Amino acid sequence: MAKEREAEHPEAAEDKLSSKAERKKRLWSDRYQSVREVPFEALPKVAVIGRPNVGKSALFNRITGSNKAIVFNEPGVTRDRLYTRAEWTGHEFALVDTGGLMSSAAQLPTQEARAQASRDISAAGLPSAIERQAAAGVQESHSIIMVVDGKVGLTAGDEEILDWLRKSHSKKPVVLAVNKCESPAKADLQAAEFWNTGLEPFPVSAISGAGTGEMLDSLVTKLPDIDQAEIDVAAPISVAIIGRPNVGKSSLLNALVGQERSIVSSLRGTTRDAIDTELLLPDGRQFKLVDTAGIRKRAAIASGKDGAETLSASRAMGAIRRGEVAVLVIDAIECTESGRFVVPTQDFRLAELIANVGRACVVVINKWDAVEKETNTLRDYQKEVLAQLRPVSWATVVFTSAVTKQRVMQILDAASLASENHRRRISTATLNMVVKETVAWRAPPQVKNSYRKGRIYYATQAAASPPTFVMFVNDAKLFSDDYRKYFERQLRDNIGFPGTPIRIFWRGKQSQRDRD
Repeated sequence: MAKEREAEHPEAAEDKLSSKAERKKRLWSDRYQSVREVPFEALPKVAVIGRPNVGKSALFNRITGSNKAIVFNEPGVTRDRLYTRAEWTGHEFALVDTGGLMSSAAQLPTQEARAQASRDISAAGLPSAIERQAAAGVQESHSIIMVVDGKVGLTAGDEEILDWLRKSHSKKPVVLAVNKCESPAKADLQAAEFWNTGLEPFPVSAISGAGTGEMLDSLVTKLPDIDQAEIDVAAPISVAIIGRPNVGKSSLLNALVGQERSIVSSLRGTTRDAIDTELLLPDGRQFKLVDTAGIRKRAAIASGKDGAETLSASRAMGAIRRGEVAVLVIDAIECTESGRFVVPTQDFRLAELIANVGRACVVVINKWDAVEKETNTLRDYQKEVLAQLRPVSWATVVFTSAVTKQRVMQILDAASLASENHRRRISTATLNMVVKETVAWRAPPQVKNSYRKGRIYYATQAAASPPTFVMFVNDAKLFSDDYRKYFERQLRDNIGFPGTPIRIFWRGKQSQRDRD
């Protein structure tokens, strides 16, 4: 009777399989999705700008209640634009963290920001690229938070940025946040000097949160109303673009969205944060693309001189866990240097991570235009990729070039299909028909020197994302690893699930489990 009840109510089996933490996380996710009615594109945008090291990223984290922006005591850590949702007294908006403005503000792009940002840049041009990203963030924003250093006081750089804002963006309201005012007794004195700018200064502390409430009260009064016609409850497909440094992740993101959303440079480690970009296709499909920092081996990170790299790698791995589909980008040139296709060890480890956290996967072989080809090169390499990346042997492989945009849109098609299969559910009746046919083709093996033989009573799907199945059997120990792999292959051959992992749990009788 207990087994029958579990077959009729697969959610009961799901609850038994899931840990308390996983169930809590799922409930929170469902609750969040139910109240998140405004799509990201419809939210008013607020850009956080200022000189390097004034605390822009720390204030960004304080306002959003997160640690998405990397905070490190070194100028130039923030490079790309980082977006996330924020809310204050019922007003929701998109907050944009930007890199520090260092060079002449008069040379920063305004109307031509996107046109200039489309150019390729070299490592030597990285500072100007950071500023183009910041300028593009200001260009698309509705309001601006100008962050200054209360300990240093008003500088020529601050005045230069304010002059640029008045000349190029005079219609956009600016809120002046005087950061690093940790002492309540000295806060007003530190802010007093900034009255000369013609703006009302708000003394704040990104560390303690002091004064941020008053600053946000002023900010939300300057935000435009949200267009109710744009509200859509459909959640986008979250796609994390991951890989080793310099494999072309940011170039692929820029090719997909049609603009310089992430900085592209020959300098390793250009991308620091996990950069979210919302994309709406003409056919109505919505994606949230997350560009991440390159992930090197732990030993290489530990021995490196870049103190922020550890935080960047942590953000990248976090993007895999919070996403639904992971796009693993591999450098085709590196893989073919030896004359045959060889996947680097670090790519194999990233594939293991994707499979272990249960995310759907698309493997992208980038820079394919630089590989010498014959008639069957693509087909042969596809077999090699899946054979060498055993943890994600079920993944879809796409051969692309971010430079020529060859097959770039196939990445989104493959991600969409992988997401669909990742969420897919199969009826218990259909599943048990496949189980019956699978056992008929190859019966469970009999234990050597024993009369005992494995028996499968029935199966049910306990969960989705990823698809999780429970096989109710007489004794789970009677089913060898070889037979379990055969069973998974049959499920894939008969039902499908391309692009997503599937999990199968073998559950024996209660009396047998008690004896064990």
